[in-house]
Amino acid sequence: MKIDRRRALSLIGGAPALLLSKKTVAQAIAGAVQNPNLEIVPGPFKGTRESLREWQIPDWYRDAKFGIWAHWGPQSAIEYGDWYARNMYVQGSKQYEYHAKTYGHPTKVGYKDVIPTWKADKFDPDHLLGLYKKAGAKYFCSMGVHHDGFDLWDSKYQPRWNAVNMGPKRDIVGAFRKAADKHGLRFALSEHLAPSYHWFATSHMSDKTGPLAGVPYDGADPANADLYHELPKYYPYSYNYWLVNDRQAPEAWKQHYFNRIKDLIDKYQPDLLYCDGDIFFEEYGLALVANLYNVSANRHGGRCEAVYTSKLPSDCETGTCILDWERGVAAGIPANPWQTDTCIGEWHYNREAQYKSPKYVIDLLVDIVSRNGNLMLNFPLPNSGELDYEELVVLDEITKWMAINSEGIYGTRPWKIFGDGPVANAPATSGGTRFNESGRKDLTAEEARFTTKGDTLYAFVMGWPDKLVLIKPLATSSHLSPPKVRNVELLGYNGKVTWIQDEQGLTVVMPEHKPCEHAIALKIS
Repeated sequence: MKIDRRRALSLIGGAPALLLSKKTVAQAIAGAVQNPNLEIVPGPFKGTRESLREWQIPDWYRDAKFGIWAHWGPQSAIEYGDWYARNMYVQGSKQYEYHAKTYGHPTKVGYKDVIPTWKADKFDPDHLLGLYKKAGAKYFCSMGVHHDGFDLWDSKYQPRWNAVNMGPKRDIVGAFRKAADKHGLRFALSEHLAPSYHWFATSHMSDKTGPLAGVPYDGADPANADLYHELPKYYPYSYNYWLVNDRQAPEAWKQHYFNRIKDLIDKYQPDLLYCDGDIFFEEYGLALVANLYNVSANRHGGRCEAVYTSKLPSDCETGTCILDWERGVAAGIPANPWQTDTCIGEWHYNREAQYKSPKYVIDLLVDIVSRNGNLMLNFPLPNSGELDYEELVVLDEITKWMAINSEGIYGTRPWKIFGDGPVANAPATSGGTRFNESGRKDLTAEEARFTTKGDTLYAFVMGWPDKLVLIKPLATSSHLSPPKVRNVELLGYNGKVTWIQDEQGLTVVMPEHKPCEHAIALKIS
């Protein structure tokens, strides 16, 4: 197979041309995997764009609306926030300074030495998933592998750096899968492996200043290349991960990525696979998606019930997968179901983190569901594997709210508009984007969000109003041509409420005491 210079660049991770000599190009060509092994489980799907466009979103996912995620692994052991494995090698970063002061300089004490400190000594997946089910989650997601390259299962292709061999010395994924089955929850997995080849390059670098300037960190030790990667000398290292194209990597790494994630899928047969990115490395990623769907079809009598998520809109335009907005909310009502993944604090546990309030989380859930979306919410577990007190408070508030209002969430579909009020009616600045969560405005009793189920309309009022609620879109004069209201109930209130529908809207008189904290739901038939 002839490989030109452009193809050679892709094989060595997208290194700038000025860094390459004829020799390094020749090395790249010689080392290329020219015949990747992408054999997948037989079934209705093939690893092509055309075949995957035939995939359809399963009903269980459309109906579920709410899932909980344990974004947990050895980077949680230090309890000092996100991306510890990478940032501990970035001189001057908060995590670098903490690591050097607490454990030692990363030339001597590296991430490989952090892994054994992850003990999970209070990890009880049965108890956790019992709490999550009570809180209303319909699916649960376990981390499979993060960018740190440490597998949370008995990994065939990562036999040394996995949770059965190190740290907890336990099959974390398997334990979560068993608990999910017991509690009747759909089981999801997250994988973040593909970008690891670039993301972890900091471990091969060195201090720029100080007495150890120029001395390589422990990631450069070939003895641990199965964790830190075997990076070529001409690799374009960068402290800024975003300057590197993580969609390019050597073919050998792409094959290794395929093998590991296929092993994960085949062993645990998830109902949902969350990919932290898009469909990576084209034919490799497409084959993994097809394998996931075929495994599911074989489990369900030929009917695929699995879901794959991508953060690239073009992946999801026709069939193929679900679009995921990380820490963001889509604008309007997208035609296809979609998902927000976010966290009550940081992704990895941080003992200094400030958590989202219960109101914020519940408002976010209602807003997302009204827009045809699902919420997958991470409760970060500490080293021990046991939720902390503040997390339990948030979870308990969600549990109480769901016990009253969940019928307006599960199994619902969008109405003609997602909502009404100053926030809902403000001009959209874009079509929605990832990471727009921080710009959200607080929702008050002036805001309403709508869902439907059959002939029933649910109007969520996003705060406790002063005596009266006015739902303007239900005015008899509205351009929305709303249905004629025949009955109104307030979920959680046993008495009857007084109401009138006229040209101003639907006006409902509130009882003296509110039925729940946070958003209240009017059931309109």
